[in-house]
Amino acid sequence: MDSITINIQETNNETIIKFVSSAILINGGSYEYNNIDEAKNSPLAQQLFYLPFVKKVFVTANFIAIQRYDIVEWDDVADGVKEQIEAYIQKGDPVVIEDTEKKEPIEVYAEVTPNPSVMKFGTNKALTQTDVELKNIDDASKSSPLAQELFSFPFVKEIFISENYISIMKYDMVEWNEVYHDVRAFIRNYLLDGKTIISQLPETKEDSNTVQIEEKVDLSDTEAKIVDILNEYIKPAVASDGGNIAFKSYDVDTKQVNVILQGACSGCPSSTITLKNGIETMLKEMLPNQVNEVVAING
Repeated sequence: MDSITINIQETNNETIIKFVSSAILINGGSYEYNNIDEAKNSPLAQQLFYLPFVKKVFVTANFIAIQRYDIVEWDDVADGVKEQIEAYIQKGDPVVIEDTEKKEPIEVYAEVTPNPSVMKFGTNKALTQTDVELKNIDDASKSSPLAQELFSFPFVKEIFISENYISIMKYDMVEWNEVYHDVRAFIRNYLLDGKTIISQLPETKEDSNTVQIEEKVDLSDTEAKIVDILNEYIKPAVASDGGNIAFKSYDVDTKQVNVILQGACSGCPSSTITLKNGIETMLKEMLPNQVNEVVAING
């Protein structure tokens, strides 16, 4: 097994700290535990609750968040917790033991999007806590067994996996009304079988348009406000259309905001209009004299 590392990441709540893993911890979804009894299906969480300062444990695909009691400060104990989590994961033991006997009812539905090349496949199953965009089968082979199998459909061009939906961009060789039934059935059967959705998060590259999770602690005040506005007012509407918008950068001198459009928004004919009439106008109104222009980059 490759060496697994854990990075400590602060949050806006001083009692909560995140331990971000270089390896996938669970296959989709998330788990919250308030005490050791609730953590019966998570040996690691139970182990952490033996630490007297641990109040809550939250497990997602790529990080474990822990809330502490006020009897200690994180500066005094975070490194020790990090080493404990690393040692546990390195052994290869399961972080969460999921119930494989009883299959949860899973529904998958198809929705058209403003982008005629993209179809959105929504589901009642949590797929990932971190958005993943896959441009080709090589990307998928490193990160997502589900996406890798979807690329076996010859018309599949790009795939975007979010919390509870998958957006698929097709080539022009077919129309969606000819093939969406097969794709929907395939996704549903894959999820019912409990197969792995995300095996590893794609690596980020400095020269790429890949965006880190927007939970950085080094954002400026203006950048943090921009991210908050995007998350609260823009993302829900964009997600309903099978797309995603992510903050990339802010130039304090030119007051230009750079965002990345993913999923159905990437290359969508109407995205430029939405960007200028919606997102740019809202940011200018909510952050007067701080934003001059919003520029979009297709993911």
